[in-house]
Amino acid sequence: MKTLKRLIILTTLLSLLSISLPASTLKASPPHKNVILLIMDGTNSDILTLSRWYRGTDLQLDEILVGGVRTYSDQSAITDSAAAGSAMATGVKTKADYISMNPDGHPVLTVLEGAKLSGYKTGIVSTSPVQHATPAAFTSHTLSRDEFGDIGEQQVYQGLDVVLGGGAAWLKPQVKDHTKDDDGMLKTKQFSREDGENLVTEIGASGYDLILNRDELLRKGKSSKLWGVFAAEDISYELDRKALKPAEPSLSEMTHAAIARLSQGEKGFFLMVEGSKVDWAAHKNDPVGMISEVLSFDDAVGEVLDFARKDGNTMVVAVTDHGNSGLTLGNQGTNENYKSLPAEKFIEPLKKAKLTVKGATSQLKKDRSNLKEVVSSYGLGNLSSGEYRTMKDAKSMDDLESEMVKLMSKRANLGFTTNGHTGEDVFLYAYGPGRPSGLIENTDIPLVISEYMGFSLKTGKFADWYVNGEKFYRDMGFLVEIEGRTSNNPVMVAKKEDEVLRFPENKNFYWRNDEKVGLKSVNLYDGDTFYVHVEE
Repeated sequence: MKTLKRLIILTTLLSLLSISLPASTLKASPPHKNVILLIMDGTNSDILTLSRWYRGTDLQLDEILVGGVRTYSDQSAITDSAAAGSAMATGVKTKADYISMNPDGHPVLTVLEGAKLSGYKTGIVSTSPVQHATPAAFTSHTLSRDEFGDIGEQQVYQGLDVVLGGGAAWLKPQVKDHTKDDDGMLKTKQFSREDGENLVTEIGASGYDLILNRDELLRKGKSSKLWGVFAAEDISYELDRKALKPAEPSLSEMTHAAIARLSQGEKGFFLMVEGSKVDWAAHKNDPVGMISEVLSFDDAVGEVLDFARKDGNTMVVAVTDHGNSGLTLGNQGTNENYKSLPAEKFIEPLKKAKLTVKGATSQLKKDRSNLKEVVSSYGLGNLSSGEYRTMKDAKSMDDLESEMVKLMSKRANLGFTTNGHTGEDVFLYAYGPGRPSGLIENTDIPLVISEYMGFSLKTGKFADWYVNGEKFYRDMGFLVEIEGRTSNNPVMVAKKEDEVLRFPENKNFYWRNDEKVGLKSVNLYDGDTFYVHVEE
């Protein structure tokens, strides 16, 4: 009897629950999925070791080390950032300087574009101009990484949700930037978009919170869309930023703000974060600048991991795109005594620097009357008469910086093999569901990401997203021509009977007679061929 009563009560409760609960709660919705890809540009393994010694603790990166990545390009064992970024964005190895174009020069859809087209929110963060090679590879398509004007325009019309970094110079028809020349004289650099367009106006009209400094970034905005531009070109090295450019945000602060905006979406997001300037310092052979940016990047990794651990549905991948400089702990001067060199012998000279070599020389007066103070701010005090003479006799700012980093490397027992890129395999760091591991190709990264997010870059509609627009419309019976083929604003025009279609370069729309028609992607022109996506 008691059993029967219990059964009746249980049946009644289940009946009530089925009536009172809405259908949406009876069928669980799929979990959101986020991917954050962090790229540390131009970083070799020795600088990670040196940075760990410098900080005195393990890096955040150390906790998620899972393998390695091969970095070679389609044409060389040593890649550049354009080919490497394109490989990590599209899953296709390509040529140097190409931005998400295959080796034949045809545009290939990026994992960021695929995520956006699949309903995810998307964003990029960079300490370089956002038009630089790595962020460009995820957001644009050109045959040359130097086409900052076209890259910037495509980024604006891609409809990303968050863009944070430098690069104001390529957003307006005319921008002034106050800098110092090689003699320390203040001068004004003029930047100008060749097409005369004011992309800042378009950004504002597209619903973004447009912000220009750190204070504005740290305040909560109203829009889910955020565009922050904090420098005419690149954001300062982290070591210099605090002392010389406090109005600029740090990489970790930009990363935090990007995640806060992007995580407002229900489905999830894809975010690419680049610590751009390890590479820039490595080209100068400046170990102080390299450490500054490795630690800045590691702080951003910490920010990401804090979010990912709480979220539970976020894949994190961190990697460098290629090596640079051939930095070594040890040089020709340590051949005989390397067995008796504790870490302090490498670190103590570096810790005396208050600024990077670039930050130090930026303070040099025209008459060089403060040369000793400038050199000292880079940690090079107690100069011998010969060392001071070498600094004083440097003819240009580049020459002075070269002598300063040489002396620093000598004091810190460091070696450099080149001022260019290197071809070694690099570390792979990853965390979260679906993460990659082992020794992989750089082209595997976007394929792992896209699989986790539920779409494919290799099969289906995304595999051949961009088509030759001229050929497509001619095959449809249209008369096709390129207006202003050699101008700064070319347009593909297709005519058939009373219908005229006009496709402006780098825009996400076309005109059908007088009607503006929105597109899911931007129109592309490489100087010879117009590429478009044909809507279904």
